[in-house]
Order: sequence, then structure tokens, then C-alpha cells
Amino acid sequence: MLYGRYQHNIDAKGRIFVPAKLREKLGDIFIAAAVMDHCISLYSMDEWDKLQQGLASMPFTKARRLQRYLSSNAADVHVDSQGRINLPKHLLEYAELKKEALVIGAGNRAEIWNPERYHAETEQMTPEEVENEFIELGF
Repeated sequence: MLYGRYQHNIDAKGRIFVPAKLREKLGDIFIAAAVMDHCISLYSMDEWDKLQQGLASMPFTKARRLQRYLSSNAADVHVDSQGRINLPKHLLEYAELKKEALVIGAGNRAEIWNPERYHAETEQMTPEEVENEFIELGF
């Protein structure tokens, strides 16, 4: 499982540092994709394959648009010798990333967020709401 929160900058070439704790689980080559919530999702190759297999098991008429969207908005990213990945321009635009970014662990994936968008998203959840969500899930 991937967890933690890290603040990093994106350089002029679209590169961002991915923390070693996250790279340990993601590997040296992984997938960066626009999946949901206007953040960039980072999947290990195994997790990406699971996602694709899940879509492939759905009726083609339901999954084809989603498969098309995911595949056209995903890219292999390679970790360089300094622990950075180079993000494609279309993904940076999708997530509205300019200079600052928040890299978080999110269970089976990591995510790269515009910090303002992330804080707006998480501010909506009060500790009481989090507790109620856990109770509803049976924890």
C-alpha cells in the first residue's frame, strides 16, 4: 500500500521528484494517468494491469469509452537517476499543475495534486464524516 504526503516542485521541463518510499512500490517504470478527480494517478505496472483487466471483464459496450479515455490519457514514466519522472504536458494541464505539487500515497496508487485543489477537496471532510464513513464500511 502507498501512503504519505510530500510537497515537491515541478521544474520547467515537467519533471517532479517521486519520494523513494513511493518508488519502492511503483518501480522504476510505471504509469501516469488522468483517471479522476483532476489529479495524476501513478500506478505500478501490476496495478495498471489489474485496472485494465477489470475493464476488459466488463461488457465491451460499457467499457470501450472508458478504455479509450484511459489509454489515451496514460503514459509510461521512467524514474531518472535523481528520482524524478517527466510528466507529459497533457497530464500537467489535466491536473492544473504549474510549479508546486503534492504527491500522496492513495492505497494501490500514488497521486499528484495541485495543492490548492487537494486542500479544497479534503477540507470538505470533517473528522466526524471520516469516522462515519469508516463505520458505514464496517471498520
